[in-house]
Amino acid sequence: MAKVGVPKEILDNEYRVALTLAGLNALVKEGHTVYVEKNAGVGSGISDEDYKAGGAKILADAASVFEEADLVLKVKEPQPSEVKMLRKDQTLFTYLHLAAHTKLAEDLAKTGATCVAYETVQMANGQLPLLTPMSEIAGRLSTQIGANYLERPMGGRGVLLGGVPGVEPGEVIIIGGGIVGTNAAKIAHGLGARVTIFDLSLDRLRYLDDVFNGQVRTVFSVGHYLEELLPQADLVIGAVLIPGKQAPRIVTRDMVKQMKKGSVVVDVSVDQGGCIETIKSTTHSAPTYEVDGVLHYGVANIPGAVPWTSTRALTNATLPYCLKLAKAGYKACMEDPVLMKGVNIHKGEIVHPGVLEAIGAPVATA
Repeated sequence: MAKVGVPKEILDNEYRVALTLAGLNALVKEGHTVYVEKNAGVGSGISDEDYKAGGAKILADAASVFEEADLVLKVKEPQPSEVKMLRKDQTLFTYLHLAAHTKLAEDLAKTGATCVAYETVQMANGQLPLLTPMSEIAGRLSTQIGANYLERPMGGRGVLLGGVPGVEPGEVIIIGGGIVGTNAAKIAHGLGARVTIFDLSLDRLRYLDDVFNGQVRTVFSVGHYLEELLPQADLVIGAVLIPGKQAPRIVTRDMVKQMKKGSVVVDVSVDQGGCIETIKSTTHSAPTYEVDGVLHYGVANIPGAVPWTSTRALTNATLPYCLKLAKAGYKACMEDPVLMKGVNIHKGEIVHPGVLEAIGAPVATA
């Protein structure tokens, strides 16, 4: 039986935790021992007493959790102090986004630990079951956040996205029609904004046209048409994803210069490097900055702002895979091709093609 460790997240204003009480109950039922760092679940509404009642052992600090655990469950990529605690006989299961954090990839490889990334666990049909719930939340929040920052006291141009009778609504451009983009569009359309979604898949655009009953504008490609429409936008949401790889830079600095002063950019793909040239990672405590009069929001852990919802949505998705890893370790990955796609690092080697490409290493071909 495995020893499962759940440390407290230490990223700026990250209140999520990697395991709910339901998840704890499932692990304990299978005979595993679960160690939880003191106060790890408080931000998500789960107390130490709740965890204790569910059968977890509460430890005073992260070092103690890492020392005990065979399987470490986290939410966000390990910070430098956590990397030092990993060892070669451990499995780390968390969001990693290593294509955008190549130094972290190299540092993790040196630990010898097996590192499995939520965001690259991939089904045969291309779906990303462990990224989907956070993408849904980040997409919905991106519009909510953008609407907030369009308010004048927040630094925006003072536009109400939905407008009012006699005054036109705001213009929202969404780059990418996947899970993030679809959920961003749902909220923007619901608020009454005029919404345009760009995507490179005609099939996806047909689906979106059907879902929204023709009430959002769908545009194929992101080159000339995007450059033409960006100056009209009040809010631009970056929602581009290539699983395991760095996001392509779709919006250039010159294109940002053509946008309205006081307009807002929210780049949800910033955790994969961002699809807007002028974006950089920010934190919940200092979320925005200005470039050429355009307000940029680059928080890489957007769902951390709503931890009660996010933590539960995350464990709902990760739990079946947590149980497999707790039971069989790396062997579980060998037996499950979906989980094997999540393996980014094993036995001191970076093995995920997208991460290898990002660090400039040769990628093996079948």
